[in-house]
This record gives sequence, C-alpha cells and structure tokens, in this order.
Amino acid sequence: MRRSLPLPRIFTLAIPLLLGACSSVGVGVSVPLFPGVSIGVGGGSGGVHLGVGAGVGPVGVGVGVNQRGQVSTGVGVGTSTNVGGAQVGVGVGTSTTVYDPDQPRVRR
Repeated sequence: MRRSLPLPRIFTLAIPLLLGACSSVGVGVSVPLFPGVSIGVGGGSGGVHLGVGAGVGPVGVGVGVNQRGQVSTGVGVGTSTNVGGAQVGVGVGTSTTVYDPDQPRVRR
C-alpha cells in the first residue's frame, strides 16, 4: 500500500522552498465585492499595497498600488480553506511594475 503525505505536511515542506525563492514576502486581507472579484490591502517586505484582484479556481490576477505610487500587475496560483469562518490561503505568483512615478520618462 502506498502512503501519501498529509496535506499539512506537504505545505510544511513546500513553504520554505517557495519562500526561499521570493524577493518579497507579505500578508494581506481581501474583501469580496462579488463572486470572483475582491479588493485587498497587504503589507510586507515590498511595502504596503492596495489592490483589486479577480480569480477563477486556483488562478488569480490583480493590479495594485503601493505607498510610493508604483502600480504593479500580477498573476498567481493558490489554494485556500475555511478556518473559523474565514478563508485562509497560500499562493505563489509573479508581478511586474507597470508605472513608477520616480522613473524618468524616455523621450522619443
């Protein structure tokens, strides 16, 4: 009989590997506006962010702005579960800065 690792143990093993590859780690809270769309605020090593996100299944996309006025977009994949009446989840993703007010504009 083949045994599989219980889900909590898989996350315990995977989280240090995933976090080791991150350039920014943080925690956030979001509030659903309607199914599939939410607004949220988060903070971490990259600063404070306010954003809007949309998701279907385990895949999500979003756009946010930080305290320096930088606008970024991102995409990620994750999972969540109900804990005490609140959805708690973990995910990984990538983002890019699409506007930086401190970056000089290139003249053409």
